[in-house]
Amino acid sequence: MTGKLEVLRPGPFATIQDLGRPGLAALGVGRSGAADRGSLRLANRLVGNPEDNAVVEATLGGLAVRFTGHAVVAVTGAACAIRVAGRAGWPDAPIPVRPGDEVELAAPERGLRSYLAVRGGIDVPPVLRARATDTLANLGPPALSPGTTLPIGDRTRAYPGVDLAPRPSIPDEPVLRVTPGPRRDWFTGDALATLVSAPHEVTAESNRVGIRLDGPRLRRRRTGELPPEACVPGALQVPPAGQPILFLADHPVTGGYPVVAVVEEDDLDLAAQVRPGQRVRFAV
Repeated sequence: MTGKLEVLRPGPFATIQDLGRPGLAALGVGRSGAADRGSLRLANRLVGNPEDNAVVEATLGGLAVRFTGHAVVAVTGAACAIRVAGRAGWPDAPIPVRPGDEVELAAPERGLRSYLAVRGGIDVPPVLRARATDTLANLGPPALSPGTTLPIGDRTRAYPGVDLAPRPSIPDEPVLRVTPGPRRDWFTGDALATLVSAPHEVTAESNRVGIRLDGPRLRRRRTGELPPEACVPGALQVPPAGQPILFLADHPVTGGYPVVAVVEEDDLDLAAQVRPGQRVRFAV
């Protein structure tokens, strides 16, 4: 089942994502890939794809695409109203699509990023073995725009034996678990307790690179800056102003701000769904 889909409207921001480019940090290339990796994997499973097939990551909905042939799609991540040829669709489930059908995603009521998978995968040319758009390094396909035509591949597995994958809703105030960071000694002894003592608000200066947070100031005991050192997804870097930045999928591979704590890998999918103005809490 192959064909193409045409982007009619990309919404506020939409990119092609897969599971990224692991193992290239020594060359200065970050992993990138889907911000909410669990949602990408689920979307692919629902249409019978390998989990690492490329999909569309839509930020705050608004995406509209038209298919040239028969297809099967699934939408996961931030739950939103779905229209297929003017009919209501449903999230977290496979949806059949006919030639000429338009699939539209409304803005989600909660959460930030939705994932549209199509059986066979989005078959754009890979860059460094991946089809992911890295917005920081400017690698991979460009962000989607009206008129972009995307080929559909034929990399599939057997159809799944389920027609719905219920998922819990995204909480209003997510709790992200952390472990102490490698530069905790750069901060006063109460810094980690301060981090977990009160909620932090997600600021508008947030994107796929990282989330800037506004909360209790984390005070340093050492001045100056570190030489650049390796960074990982989930790192909470703290600039001199004392407000942490939570690194997401497109984070730089090195940084010079001390890392007070690191969000656990299992909670990064939840972190990828928080919106500007929303509050998060941290827990040890």
